[in-house]
Amino acid sequence: MLRHQTTTLTFIVPAKSAARGLTLVELVLVIGILAVLMSIGGPAWQQYRNKIRVDQAKRDIIMMSSGIERYWQDARAYPDSLAAAGFGDQRDPWGNPYGYLNLGNARARGHARKDHSLVPINTDFDLYSMGADGRSAPPLTARHSRDDIVRANNGAFVGLATEY
Repeated sequence: MLRHQTTTLTFIVPAKSAARGLTLVELVLVIGILAVLMSIGGPAWQQYRNKIRVDQAKRDIIMMSSGIERYWQDARAYPDSLAAAGFGDQRDPWGNPYGYLNLGNARARGHARKDHSLVPINTDFDLYSMGADGRSAPPLTARHSRDDIVRANNGAFVGLATEY
């Protein structure tokens, strides 16, 4: 006759495990690491957001230019305002109204957007966003115009004033 012998396993568990939290040094270290990551990531995020806004303004200007060209084909004249072309309530990605100037109007020619040689950048109409600062001046080299998104060469160029 065989006897079956069983053995019992016993685990040793400490009577009471001490709850351990973060020490002050560990907490300061975690906050320091987060601060470094934010200082690196924050400007990159802002730069990305600004690029998206510039791209949106470019698309808006191209779309409005097409509408203004259609207006010209119907009326054989450019509209006197964006509202006349159906874009009166259009705002740029920074919340500012788009700038428009009909260069066929003799009074408007003195206010035309100009390049670094002070030559007008368009002969038909000016259409632009004043950029993030919301301010602009006719010469593209002016401090307030550097962040503007402009239409130049009668629509052949749409982009930042600093890239023109």
